[in-house]
Amino acid sequence: MDVHIGGAGLDVHVPRGTVVLAATPIGNSADASARLIALLERANIVAAEDTRRLYALANRLGVHVGGRVVANHDHNERGKADQLLDDVAAGATVLVVSDAGMPTINDPGLAIVRRAIERGLPVTCAPGPSAVLDALALSGLPTDRFCYEGFLPRRHAERMQHLRALKGERRTIVFYETLHRIAESIADLEEAFGPDRPMALCRELTKDYEQIRRGAIGEIRASVADDPPRGEMVLVIGGASGADVPETAALGVDELADLALRYADDHNVRIKDAIAHVVADHPGADGALANKKLVYAAVLAKR
Repeated sequence: MDVHIGGAGLDVHVPRGTVVLAATPIGNSADASARLIALLERANIVAAEDTRRLYALANRLGVHVGGRVVANHDHNERGKADQLLDDVAAGATVLVVSDAGMPTINDPGLAIVRRAIERGLPVTCAPGPSAVLDALALSGLPTDRFCYEGFLPRRHAERMQHLRALKGERRTIVFYETLHRIAESIADLEEAFGPDRPMALCRELTKDYEQIRRGAIGEIRASVADDPPRGEMVLVIGGASGADVPETAALGVDELADLALRYADDHNVRIKDAIAHVVADHPGADGALANKKLVYAAVLAKR
């Protein structure tokens, strides 16, 4: 069916028998598209990450949600997928929205997309706001090649392993982070990448208090300590260059033992300290560190 948006001079097509992924504003309600408004009014079913937030958005937009509203979140979307797709197969328009931004990008929606593809049912997008692309564009860092890594792991050890695995990544890297973990995460970024890697901390994107902090990781860490940021945050990190890019494959235990012996001799330090230094400086491809006890045993064998 075709829908005319009153006063906008646009004919917005609402496809029947289709799953439509629609981006919602990430902070500024004025970013809602005419297509999103038409879909909210005319879709037979709206699958929302949080139904209360959906109705709050509709109220801000002055839109009446015309179809049946169902909750579709991380905990139930796999079980909901086939039920929703049965309606699609019967000719319904199923609109999938998350709380903010594009569904499936660190938000629910992937399960229904995958299942729709398996069942041969049509899926389309009504594109719109994206915190990832907004932050990338505003960062001032290269945009021709980038990778999106979602939220950093919550635990320090897992976060460090993840960051070490990315130390040699040449593309610009984009992360999400929360208010409660930003200080810990920025410290780990400095430990993994060093204080001089360029970055941008983007907060409250599209909102009245939008702020972009640009500089070296060490400078941004100091600013976080002096003036803790609030709100939703996206971190954009410059890609690796020079010494940050590994020249060889991950080293084995024997190779690490040889390096440790040389380091101990060259720097006149205890072998245990040399092993700790060498192991930390040579993570595996996945960011994991070698077992220091195994390296120590290899050192003893060589002696």
